[in-house]
Amino acid sequence: MLEQQLINALSLGSVYALFALGFTLVFGVLGVINLSHGAIFMLGSYIALFLVNQFAMSLWVAMLAAMLVTGLIGLVVDFLVLRPLRKRNAPHLTPMIATIGVAIMLTNLAQGIFGAENQRFPFGTIPEDSFTLGNLRLTAVQLAIVLISFMLMIVLLVVMRRTQLGRALRAIAESPKAAYLLGINVEGLFLLTSFSAAALGGAAGVLVGLSFNAISPFMGQPMLHKGIAVIILGGMGDIRGAMIGGLFLGFAEVLSVAYLSSDFRDAIAFGLLFLILLIRPSGMFGKVLERKA
Repeated sequence: MLEQQLINALSLGSVYALFALGFTLVFGVLGVINLSHGAIFMLGSYIALFLVNQFAMSLWVAMLAAMLVTGLIGLVVDFLVLRPLRKRNAPHLTPMIATIGVAIMLTNLAQGIFGAENQRFPFGTIPEDSFTLGNLRLTAVQLAIVLISFMLMIVLLVVMRRTQLGRALRAIAESPKAAYLLGINVEGLFLLTSFSAAALGGAAGVLVGLSFNAISPFMGQPMLHKGIAVIILGGMGDIRGAMIGGLFLGFAEVLSVAYLSSDFRDAIAFGLLFLILLIRPSGMFGKVLERKA
């Protein structure tokens, strides 16, 4: 039924959008494509799973803790990897290569600690409740995923568009040197951006773990590919574009599986992205030679 598939697509697209928000935030402010974002996303799932298993922590508290820990990991990555490269005015490709190394290290670390096999949340951790509206069935997990994702997206959008902090971040995105001359703490806001982006990635990881109830050290790589596609579709560095692009990709995947074949799930979704970019190469909200925060 189309209505049910739209509900499923909204749930999946919300997670894609949340993941892409962190990705595009780093690019918009720092001017860096952080390819360790997928590994941080994966660690968010494992951190929540560990806290639930070892400390019997409630799922939602574990999610908040996972966001905090992944945010701190993002700070460490920025401080140890990206900051030294910024000081040396390294070429744009250098941070990408460096963060690939970080991603491999984090993935191997997770594999060594948790093992390579899929893991699941303990029985009873994930709410089994569901709601019925006519012929539609909405599970508590789907509702939570949509509400949490949209809440975080709206908070980020409001901060970026309506607050002094957001104006400072947009100024840095335009010109870090000019922002520094205006008295803005550029390096501090770089760290804040890295923390926030990694926390959003960790939240997306927990939500994906809840949605599929399958956590693997290798779950970050496919999400990374989709995140790159989403931010290119939406317009590099544009928050609105990341939100809409993530939802678009989720709807394309779910509807292609429902009405065609699961074998063509990625081919159809990325084929549609390719066609859109042929028409508008800069993305839906992107502008030539211009970046937005």
